[in-house]
Amino acid sequence: MAFEPRKLGQVSAVPVILHVDMDAFYASIELSRRPDLVGRPMWVGGAARGVVLSASYEARACGVRSGMSSTRARRLCPTAVAIPPDFDTYAATSKGVFAIFRTVTSQVEAASIDEAFLDITGALRRLGGDPVAIGERLRAQVADEQRVSCSVGIAPNKFLAKLASTRAKPDGLVQVRPEDVITFLHPLPVEAMWGVGESTAAALHKLGLTSVADLAHTPRTTLHRAFGATQGTLLHDLAWGRDSRRVSALPAERSIGSQETFSRDTDDPGLIATELLRMSARTAERMRWAGVLGRTVSVSIRFADFTTLTRSSTMRGLSDVTDDIHAAAMAAYAKLNLQRARVRRVGVRVEGLVDGDRAYQQPTLDTPERGMREVERAADVAVQRFGPGAVRRASLTRRDRRPVSSAVDEIEGWS
Repeated sequence: MAFEPRKLGQVSAVPVILHVDMDAFYASIELSRRPDLVGRPMWVGGAARGVVLSASYEARACGVRSGMSSTRARRLCPTAVAIPPDFDTYAATSKGVFAIFRTVTSQVEAASIDEAFLDITGALRRLGGDPVAIGERLRAQVADEQRVSCSVGIAPNKFLAKLASTRAKPDGLVQVRPEDVITFLHPLPVEAMWGVGESTAAALHKLGLTSVADLAHTPRTTLHRAFGATQGTLLHDLAWGRDSRRVSALPAERSIGSQETFSRDTDDPGLIATELLRMSARTAERMRWAGVLGRTVSVSIRFADFTTLTRSSTMRGLSDVTDDIHAAAMAAYAKLNLQRARVRRVGVRVEGLVDGDRAYQQPTLDTPERGMREVERAADVAVQRFGPGAVRRASLTRRDRRPVSSAVDEIEGWS
């Protein structure tokens, strides 16, 4: 039975929120390009080093999960195929998916590169009035145009919509109507709730609370004593399905970056500098693709013992040029003052992004009419037409020095 909300004039009296989540996003894209792998366990990420970025459901059945080391994943599923990531394709697919979302409503909040909340409350009349039909049309359009599947949760608020999409996986749709909130929510374990991690779950279990129903029927005063007034009130409200957060069309944080894991730990300063240049070039290209500029560059270095250090540097002005980003990255790297430490992974990230079309920069008297930005934009056109190997810097053509296992933290806050 489809949920038909009460209406005040032309606007629904009950919010109608969709949470749309791509199913094993990176893996799904690779499977669409490699049909010979359909039905076989596979993951996207490092083969011998690095991490699993996305795993097919066949690999998940063996215990492989995103964020797991490739070494452990290989032990759990020795027959799985590891596919190197192609983040440019993933970002392009994400852009196409979000373009579909915006044909449904302008109220789209990107939760990550592969999931979003959509508030369709004000668009119900235009879209036909049936949230389930809207969700199914959206899923069909994503599958037809982008060749990936998604799961959709429909509910009166973001918290419940997220839980519903999780229940719908893979490739399904679940609606939680207002009258069904308690019967849907209360049987769930406390771990299913937003904001309940391992430590909070352990504390709840110590109180004898294992289900959402147990939590809902616990006095607020008890939760306040155990978790403080703010978190205790939040847990109690969520346990009754109350969530006042609105869908926000603007991301809270904007950054773009790349990181890569070496095939072998290295203390070679030249190799590290080369990879920082490669990550700077990749990040700059994605910034130009997204139409954004940035000023703050951060470098992250993970060592052989898995400890990670981060340092930042600021460019003189807003930029999306590789040389500017690389210079700032090297300045940030110099702040670490490393003495032949063995490095496992390097990363470059540009933060505090602004829309390029809205950012004005005062030119100086010695600013050339055309510079590296125009050169790189021309190179972008060539790469788009002829492929990623069409144009590249000479210093990055040494294939024998390139890491063979990558793990890239692609785009945060930009769809």
